[in-house]
Amino acid sequence: MAQIKITETVLRDAHQSLIATRMTTEEMLPMLADLDKVGFHSLECWGGATFDACLRFLNEDPWERLRTIRKSCPNTKLQMLFRGQNMLGYRHYADDVIEYFVAKSIDNGIDIMRIFDALNDIRNLETSINAAKKYGGHVQGCISYTTGPVFTIDYYTKYAKTLENAGADSICIKDMAGLLTPYGTYDLVKALKETVSIPIQLHTHYTSGLASMSLLKGIEAGVDVIDTAMSPLALGTSHPATESMVAALRGTEYDTGLDLNLLAHIRDYVETLRQKYLDSGLMNTKVLEVDSKTLLYQVPGGMLSNLVSQLKEAGQLDKLGDVLNEVPRVREDSGYPPLVTPTSQIVGTQAVLNVICGERYKMTSNEFKGLVQGTYGKTPMPIDPEFRKKIIGDLKPVDCRPADLLEPELDKLRAEMGEYLEQEEDVLSYACFGQVATKFFKKRRDAKYGIDSAHADMAEKVHPV
Repeated sequence: MAQIKITETVLRDAHQSLIATRMTTEEMLPMLADLDKVGFHSLECWGGATFDACLRFLNEDPWERLRTIRKSCPNTKLQMLFRGQNMLGYRHYADDVIEYFVAKSIDNGIDIMRIFDALNDIRNLETSINAAKKYGGHVQGCISYTTGPVFTIDYYTKYAKTLENAGADSICIKDMAGLLTPYGTYDLVKALKETVSIPIQLHTHYTSGLASMSLLKGIEAGVDVIDTAMSPLALGTSHPATESMVAALRGTEYDTGLDLNLLAHIRDYVETLRQKYLDSGLMNTKVLEVDSKTLLYQVPGGMLSNLVSQLKEAGQLDKLGDVLNEVPRVREDSGYPPLVTPTSQIVGTQAVLNVICGERYKMTSNEFKGLVQGTYGKTPMPIDPEFRKKIIGDLKPVDCRPADLLEPELDKLRAEMGEYLEQEEDVLSYACFGQVATKFFKKRRDAKYGIDSAHADMAEKVHPV
C-alpha cells in the first residue's frame, strides 16, 4: 500500500462550508508559502462558490485570486470544483462557453479539474472532460454520492467505469452531505478499486459525525487520496482535520510523510482567522455541530435549514415532520435525483409546497417542472410518463443532452458586456454572474480612474448614460 496523499481544502471548501466562502485573498496570503512546502497532493482553492463570493461580497476578481495563489504555490498542484455544463453558475451553458472556461482555468493555474453533475448524468460532463484533456488538465470525474434504493454498489461501479471510459484521470467519491458510513465506505471503495484502474479520492463532510471514521475505512479499502481541512476550519459541516488524519496514519503503512510541526505552524495562523470569523459573526456555531438528522432523513444539513426557513416564513414550522416525510416521496416521483445543489433545493421546495397546499403537486415550481421535463439532464431512474405529463402539461420532454438545445453564446456574451471587458476572462465572470459581475466591473473601473463608486452611481441616476 502506497502512502496516503492529502488534498487540503482550507482555501476553498473549508471556508465555503463554515463561513459562506468569505475568506479573502489577503487572508490567504500569509499561509500560502507554507502550504506549498507541506507536500500536499493538491490545494483545493478555486471553483465552487468562490467565484460568486469574490464578485458579490469581497469585491475581488476571482481570476486574480487564482493567479496570486499560483504564483505563491509553484510546487503544489492547484485544484478546482466545476459543475460540468452548469460551470459555476445556475444554468446550463453552451459548449463554446464551457470549453473557453476550462481553457482559461488551466491557463491561469489550475492543474486538476474536479468535475461533477448533480444527476450523475455523464452527458453533462462530456464537454468539460474533453476540454480539460485538450488543454492538458487532470480530469477528476465525480460520483455525486447519495443514498436510496437506486444507489447500490452496482450503480456506483457502473458510473465510475463510465467516467473512466469518458477520459477521467481519477475519480472522486463526492459525499457532500456526510452520508457515508465507515463500513459502507469500505465496501464502496473496495468495489471501485476492483472496477477501475485509475486513482480514487474520497471527499466527505463531517456533518453527521462519521467522516474521520469513513476516511480511515476508505484508506483501509485502498483509497489513494483524502480531502481534509486545517483543524481550525475543520469539523462541523466542513471536513476531518488535516493534522489529526496525518497523526492517525503516522508510523503505519499509510503514513502521509507530512510534517506535523509545519502543519502546527500553519494551524496557528488559521486559528487567528477562525477567531476573527467567530468574533465577527461570520461563523455561526450551529455549523460546527454534528447533525445526526442528516442520517435519519438522508437530507443534507444545508437543505434541512432551508426547509426550516421556508416553513417559518409560511408560519407552519409545526409541519416540518410532514415535509421530511414528503421529501423521499417527491424524490421517488422525480426519478431519485441525488440531493445536492441544485436538486436538493428543487425537491425540498416542492415537498414544502405539497404539504402547505394540502394537496400533492397542486402547485409546482418552475425548477421542479424543469427537473421532470429533463432540462437538468437524465435522472437516475426514469420518471413515470403519466406523472411527467401531469407536471409539465403540453411541454415537450427533453430526452437529449440539454446543452444540445443551446446555441453558441460566447460572442453574444462578449457583445453584451462591451466596455467592461478588461481581460479575456471577464466574459466568463459575466457568463456566470451577469449583473453581479457587471457591478464588480463598474467598481473596478471606477477605482482605476479614482472615481468614488457611490458618487458615480448617484451621477448616473441624475444623468443616465
